[in-house]
Amino acid sequence: MSPRPQPHPGPQPRPRSSARPESRPVARPRPGPDDLRRTFEAVPPRTSDGDEPFADSWWGRAWVAALESLSMDEGRLSRGRTYADSGKVAAITVTPGRVVAYVHGSRPRPYRAELRLRALTDADWDTFLDAVAARPGHLAALLVKEMPHSLVDTAAEAGIGLLPAAGDLDPGCSCPDHGWPCKHVAALCYQMARLLDADPFVLLLLRGRGERDTLEELGRRNAAHSARERPAAPASPSVPAREALADRYLPPLPAPLMVLPHPGQPPSYPSLPGARDPLALDHLATDAAARAHTLLTTGFDPLAGLTAWQDAVRLAASRPTAGLTATTRALYRELAHATGRTPTDLARAVAAWRQGGAEGLSVLETPWDPPAGPFDRARPALAAADFPRFHPWRNQLTHPSGTLQLRFGHDGRWYGYESEPGEDDWWPRATPGSDPVGALMELSGG
Repeated sequence: MSPRPQPHPGPQPRPRSSARPESRPVARPRPGPDDLRRTFEAVPPRTSDGDEPFADSWWGRAWVAALESLSMDEGRLSRGRTYADSGKVAAITVTPGRVVAYVHGSRPRPYRAELRLRALTDADWDTFLDAVAARPGHLAALLVKEMPHSLVDTAAEAGIGLLPAAGDLDPGCSCPDHGWPCKHVAALCYQMARLLDADPFVLLLLRGRGERDTLEELGRRNAAHSARERPAAPASPSVPAREALADRYLPPLPAPLMVLPHPGQPPSYPSLPGARDPLALDHLATDAAARAHTLLTTGFDPLAGLTAWQDAVRLAASRPTAGLTATTRALYRELAHATGRTPTDLARAVAAWRQGGAEGLSVLETPWDPPAGPFDRARPALAAADFPRFHPWRNQLTHPSGTLQLRFGHDGRWYGYESEPGEDDWWPRATPGSDPVGALMELSGG
């Protein structure tokens, strides 16, 4: 076995004893105030034969090339690719200069793998942003999650290397393997190529800047650059105040355009590598057109008061209920990512929305203390119907078995929930009603 090269200078991985991975990795793409931390949920195993490349975009393939330049050990790289293919890489967290994930190997406890990449200095960023802002097409490309060759070339001309070159990536892992890199780091790096395919801002975050900060600064500098190049407007002729304030004849406004009897159909969206799912886009566009048509015809949008999360749940709940099709799964992923939730969070919220609309979602997510009255009378009513003694907590009554639960809503109705025995994993079930005994009978199938 060849000796392991000395690592590049940089932060070292934490001791293995301090790593406490979650048993079920969960994506939490919730950037902080500075937009400098993003966590992506575990990528599911691939169902293909594995012959296709890990990256579709040219910048994703450049990342893979930088990984493969670290080692001549084809065996470790091949095992890392197999690990990535089989879904052994858990949630991936990206921060400036570092990407970290737990990778499941041959032992029960996963290993903490990480890659380090030098973040750009403030002076480098200033040079890069000025160079990119001078080309309006670069900003337009970034807005649609593209990284054209010309953008990277412009950065290179300014002395800034965005994509890692050979030797730029510095790996680290808590495993005992002395490979450089080991198969766990290789698996993490292959999965990073998929993230870069979908969002090149992940690379800019690794280099030190978040998406929001980058776009705002590029927009400001692009506007300033355009203003400098725009010729000065001729001075407007002065108008005496009495003429400016004099009464004038104003023609009547034209009649409003005729409103069509139904919303129009959205355009057909092409299916392109790395682009958003076209059928999910079609669903969102159709919903937006229907809301706009309602607003034009009635002057009122009944959905205007919904939060972004409530509206995402409403959109997901409008899909067919007979199983999750590929299109529905794509829509769930898009909506969950946009709202900082997981697809499981969204599926549970959809069940609550279908159970009781916005109030059903509130019952799912917000426990509250109901006033004396129907809630206090529910336990005697259940006892009179020969049900066992329910355990109360706030607006919830839980069956002693721990598998059935009633929740009291602000609308005075009882909402049924079920959980697997021994699990605190409650899901909305059955139709809510004002009678707790009737709601429980429907929930239990009695």
